[in-house]
Amino acid sequence: MYKGWIEKARAGDREAYETIVQQFTGMALAVAYEKLRDSHWAEDAVQEAFAEAFGNLHKLRETEAFPGWFKVIVERQCHRHLRRKRHLTIPLHEIEHLDGEQTSLAAIVERREMQKALHASIVDLSPNMRLAVQLFYFQGYTIREISSYLGTSTTILKKRLYDARIKLKRTLPVADFISVFNDLNEGGEAVLHIVNGDSVADKLKQGAIQGEILVWRELYPAGPVFHDMEESSNRLIRAQFLEQAMGIPQEEYIKISETQERALQDFKKYNEIVLWFEHDLFDQTMLCYLLHWFEKQSLGQTQLSLLCIGAYPGIDLFRGLGQLSTKQIEALSGTWHSVGQKELELGRKVWAAYASQEIDKHIQLVREDTSALPFVRDAFEAHLSRLPSTRNGLGIIEQTTLEMVASGVNTPYELFSRVGDQLNVLGMGDLEYWYRLSKMSEEPHPLLHVQGLVAFPDFKQSEPLFRESVITITELGRDVLAGEVDWATLKGVDEWLGGFRQQGQTVAWRWDATNKKVIRKAQHRH
Repeated sequence: MYKGWIEKARAGDREAYETIVQQFTGMALAVAYEKLRDSHWAEDAVQEAFAEAFGNLHKLRETEAFPGWFKVIVERQCHRHLRRKRHLTIPLHEIEHLDGEQTSLAAIVERREMQKALHASIVDLSPNMRLAVQLFYFQGYTIREISSYLGTSTTILKKRLYDARIKLKRTLPVADFISVFNDLNEGGEAVLHIVNGDSVADKLKQGAIQGEILVWRELYPAGPVFHDMEESSNRLIRAQFLEQAMGIPQEEYIKISETQERALQDFKKYNEIVLWFEHDLFDQTMLCYLLHWFEKQSLGQTQLSLLCIGAYPGIDLFRGLGQLSTKQIEALSGTWHSVGQKELELGRKVWAAYASQEIDKHIQLVREDTSALPFVRDAFEAHLSRLPSTRNGLGIIEQTTLEMVASGVNTPYELFSRVGDQLNVLGMGDLEYWYRLSKMSEEPHPLLHVQGLVAFPDFKQSEPLFRESVITITELGRDVLAGEVDWATLKGVDEWLGGFRQQGQTVAWRWDATNKKVIRKAQHRH
């Protein structure tokens, strides 16, 4: 690889210098031609870029960064040429010997005309597509070489080449060149997409996005989580909670968990793994768990990529990828970016905090720089807002639910929809919400009364009568909503928030909604 040659070139090795020139000339010419639209100017710019690069090679800290670093130098030289507005020249080497034989003027002209025809055939492509075609087809570089040079993932490059093929099949004037395009690997064959639910998975399958799909089946915002989720004892504790709270059979949960963990262990068979996630707590905990897992691995040749969004054009209230149509999902193909060490390390750090038994670790995270994963801070703040409040002992879900019922929303599914819209940063699913609703309506000290209730729906079965139930607020619920009674102290708590568990009548840790911070009970006034 080029890394060893760069080290030798730094030491003054002429052979190493020539090897690097040979390896990167084609790529540099393609980039320069894209900027300058003239082959002579492009050649001059590349020559000058090599001179500048090797004159400053001592400034390059990491040899792995050479392709991108050199590309910037080429682009800078192109801008200099544009400012000079130089006239066209004829390179002498085109009328001198080529491979020991005399090249005729006619041959030069013919080759020039072929180059013009090829470049003209791709002029209507987008700049990114055009550059990918030039490097892959005109220059013959591999996908991985182009990826390293441009700093673009292999999946995005394959998508650009695939899209170019569709366009050029109808417009390319050179018949032989069309046959080259028929050999195109259309991309995605060695790609694994990890998504947050079946709805997104189904739309990926229906669209043109190729590769295998793994649905990550977890709901980390509910129940106990642990730093090492793979440990059988930890998994059993979580399985027992989920069965009791949501009706998810222990055996089924454990089987699903083990199956998807095994799928992760096979990651090296993929060239690229793409993580599809959203802005909310449900997804951010899932994302950070996976980043935490991958951070411990030696990725080798596998590229890890991330698509994470919190909005979509034309959708006023974006709650998740499941809202999007197949076409809208398809339009996101190739917009993911490569996951670097910063994202991996932050993912590990977030998961360690979320899974910690110490609330201080949870609190500390929102005070630190989490910009490498831009949705983490808001999601983590929402996580903390589920603690009993300083005002009345209600978490954010219970508070919002009581407010909705008091305003006249009195059927379960409308309530779930309205609360979910208002608290979309939580990404809360129906099973998690029914669990919360059941706790609010259970004796002793219920906040709500559910008229006509037979049973809450669970993992395996729905209750038809539940849809027709009428939810009303109790007298205690009104007192708590008014701030006259502290529900957490009255009822006591037994809540898991990630790895932190708070139990008993003395509820030490509270959420101060006014100042958006966690405080100890002794610090707030009754």
